[in-house]
Amino acid sequence: MRSILAFAAVVASLILGGGPVHAQPAGTQPFDQGWRFARGDFPGAEAQAFDDSRWAWVDTPHDWAISGPFDRDAATTGSGAWLPSGVAWYRKAFTRTPADTGRRVFIEFDGVMERSGVWINGHHVGHRPSGYASFRYELTPHLRPAGQPNILAVRADTAAQPASRWYAGGGIYRHVRLIVTGDVYAEAWSSTVRTTGLTPDAAALAVASRIVNRSATAVSATLEATLRDPQGRTVATFRSAPTALLPGRSTDLQAAGQLLAPRRWDLRDPALYTALLRVRAADGAVLHEERVPFGVREARFEPASGFWLNGRNLKLKGVAIHADAGPFGMAVPLSVAERRLRQLKALGVNAVRTAHHPFSPEFLDLCDRLGLLVMNEAFDMWTVAKNPQDYHLFFTDWSSIDARDFVRRDRNHPSVVIWSLGNEIHDTPYPVLAKAIVERLRTIFHDEDPTRPVTMALFRPNTSGDYRNGLADMLDVVGQNYRETELAAAHAEKPTRKIIGTENSKNRASWIVVRDNPAYAGMFLWTGADYLGEADRAGWPAISNPAGLLDRDDAVKPIGWERASWWSEQPVVRLARRVTEVIDTSELPTMVGVAMPQPKGPGALADWSPQDRTPHDEKVEVYANVDEVELLLNGRSLGRKPRDREDRAIVWQVRFAPGELRAIGYRHGARVAEDVLRTAGAEAALRLVPEIDRVGAGFDDVAAIRVQVVDAGGVLVPDAAMPVTVHVAGAGRLVAYDNASVTDHTPFASATRSVLGGRATAFVRGTGGSGTIRITASAEGLKPASIELTAMP
Repeated sequence: MRSILAFAAVVASLILGGGPVHAQPAGTQPFDQGWRFARGDFPGAEAQAFDDSRWAWVDTPHDWAISGPFDRDAATTGSGAWLPSGVAWYRKAFTRTPADTGRRVFIEFDGVMERSGVWINGHHVGHRPSGYASFRYELTPHLRPAGQPNILAVRADTAAQPASRWYAGGGIYRHVRLIVTGDVYAEAWSSTVRTTGLTPDAAALAVASRIVNRSATAVSATLEATLRDPQGRTVATFRSAPTALLPGRSTDLQAAGQLLAPRRWDLRDPALYTALLRVRAADGAVLHEERVPFGVREARFEPASGFWLNGRNLKLKGVAIHADAGPFGMAVPLSVAERRLRQLKALGVNAVRTAHHPFSPEFLDLCDRLGLLVMNEAFDMWTVAKNPQDYHLFFTDWSSIDARDFVRRDRNHPSVVIWSLGNEIHDTPYPVLAKAIVERLRTIFHDEDPTRPVTMALFRPNTSGDYRNGLADMLDVVGQNYRETELAAAHAEKPTRKIIGTENSKNRASWIVVRDNPAYAGMFLWTGADYLGEADRAGWPAISNPAGLLDRDDAVKPIGWERASWWSEQPVVRLARRVTEVIDTSELPTMVGVAMPQPKGPGALADWSPQDRTPHDEKVEVYANVDEVELLLNGRSLGRKPRDREDRAIVWQVRFAPGELRAIGYRHGARVAEDVLRTAGAEAALRLVPEIDRVGAGFDDVAAIRVQVVDAGGVLVPDAAMPVTVHVAGAGRLVAYDNASVTDHTPFASATRSVLGGRATAFVRGTGGSGTIRITASAEGLKPASIELTAMP
């Protein structure tokens, strides 16, 4: 809680001043509001004359499946969180203005789940099997004259199941935009700004764009790039030589120059520049304009010393995360994504792996702005299925197209430092097939982005022979999931290999291997935050996977604070009591590890309120990165202990007595951090803790309010589990309410749900006007709580 509140004001300032920063051409208009929506398949719904008057009104991003219900018989199974699937339709009416006459119109989708079809006025303009791909279609030939209505129709189809190993959502779950251009314009995602040389005094930059001339005559054009620094000041202008753009052709325009005294993008200073690209005709008229954010930085991987950023050798302390955000499903507000990323950063995380598909462009915008490094992953499967209806059905026909669009869309993000071709690909036991695919994909990635290396998350490579048959060495950086000692041995066998842990357990032994081996570039834990789906092994009623450092609503678990004690550069002292032990199965043979029963229970709990309040021994763990820690029970010192050299938790066996348990951390003899746990009494009241005090009304504007059950002294009651109702009045509304439970099937839109561990989280958004939002929480037998937020227009 404390770490969340510490950065809440920063989140508010970024979100309220938000808006997309990824590359967008002039003439781009948001196209999210005012869609008609209906579940089911409707013959003729693509036609302009189809009657959709009884359909619901929705805005995008819109994940229809997250509304539920949870159903044990759902075709998605536990992999998809037992949530619904099927066909859904969207329709949107719009008119062109007279000013748009004679101009070209495109529609761009950041993602539609899945097997989507798009029609304009009854004309089919495109189909995309992948639910994670971004795509753009031209509408121009089929548009009606200015002032007359046009109908854009979208069919999203998730009926074929099971198709995913995690919750994937449904519908138009990312942003949509309309783009209006002239006859001369840049191809989608073709504009790039690359650093070709970097010294302390200057950066050599190359700017390029592929320009299409759809007019009937040749055009002489120049590419002009005006560079603006992070403060918005113009610092350089580059121009290409005049070039003839032939009619009906695409032509590459390039400009280059020096950026003096560049401010490098870095973890502590994620400085972003902007290139304003203009294509000018011979008379100086602007034919096309586009804004491309970029960063200046040097990132590289070395065989002997791992990862380097701007001349500094550092470990990638990463987490893999799925794209869903708990109660929001796959339609994730920017404020919710930022809240999660900042919470992970507070634990010392400096890198994220996009598991296991392209994320939204604004997610990468966030990583750019926050100073997080990214392993950007393309696929979870190739030609061999992981589910009967998954992307393997389309890989042969679509993977080259999807891979090329993926790299083009994301290559200007300075946060992206490495590409991944896939995760635990089941084609690798067939090396002739797998190596051919690696060669094809690697060529695409290198052609579209020669500045970044390629890896993939190998799974049991010693079993499939990847280190012996040459497949692993086709990768620029060899990645392996788990079994850290195997990857270290593969490097020792061939020291020219660059290596990285692409997915790793949270066990201390896994970290020690990476920490103590300079060649290991870093690791990516499974996982950063709990996520919906992948609950098959647990089975009904489980709806989510509890593998995160954070829970589904982004509260830090004790295992997250343990990781912070290893990774954070800030002083960390955190208390927990060990309830059940954890068995490390990461080095065991696959089937043995799967079959190995883990002790049932919560692991460690951050409370001093055991069910047994009589005197008994409790195993108290302190997660700390300080020189020494002193433990006190009700003011009486239980002694000081030094930090463990192998990063084990500092442990005391403590005879339980109700009251206050306090840990104090010291560096060089000075107190630098402390943590306190207090024994809770009976439930007495509710408490609401807002993370921000004002909120807007846009899709990306959400305020999180912590709902807590406390005793008469204000101590959180960790075994409280009663239903709590949240009522929102005034200029706001409740958009989601969750308790992070793995087994609770209450709809996320419900205003009443049981707390878990004495906690829940309500998410509130403004309704459009200015004024006051009043939030009230009530429960039978407890004193209610109320707070007020300010609604921003």
